[in-house]
Amino acid sequence: MSPVRLIARPLLASSFVWSGLERLRKPEESGERLRPGLRRISAVLPQFTEAADRPASVARIVGGVQVVAGLLFALGKFPRLSASLLVGTSALTSFEDGSNGGPSSSGARLRNASLAGGVLLAAVDTAGNPSLAWRAQHLTADARKQLHKTNKDLGRAVRRTAKDARKTAGEVIGH
Repeated sequence: MSPVRLIARPLLASSFVWSGLERLRKPEESGERLRPGLRRISAVLPQFTEAADRPASVARIVGGVQVVAGLLFALGKFPRLSASLLVGTSALTSFEDGSNGGPSSSGARLRNASLAGGVLLAAVDTAGNPSLAWRAQHLTADARKQLHKTNKDLGRAVRRTAKDARKTAGEVIGH
């Protein structure tokens, strides 16, 4: 892991771990702040109606995901997966800070958007290695080349075997 990633990941993850621990400590309070956003989500996606009715449970789940994914991200374990999970929790909690309408809500929304942007970048960071799509594309091209070469070699072998068979048949018939 590069020195920048070694420093940046724990710094970025710390806010999520802290928020997750706070949600786990006070799930009812966090759930109440989530309730308006959960209602808006359930109005669009009816399958989330039960989640909107149990905001404290949602807060516990979000808190647990933030703590675990934040720690994994900070340690550099499954960084793209853990960053993606943190982006998801950011999207859900973006409804929370805007719902109270207090003087700090615009600052909190900006902070959350900034953190979401940071983990979104981390979610697509391949640490200098080619992406899976690039690898698959090049693996396919290499396989096609190998298949073409194998077909050519096989064609040569068949022609050589046919020539040898004709020669052997001619020798057998000629004697």
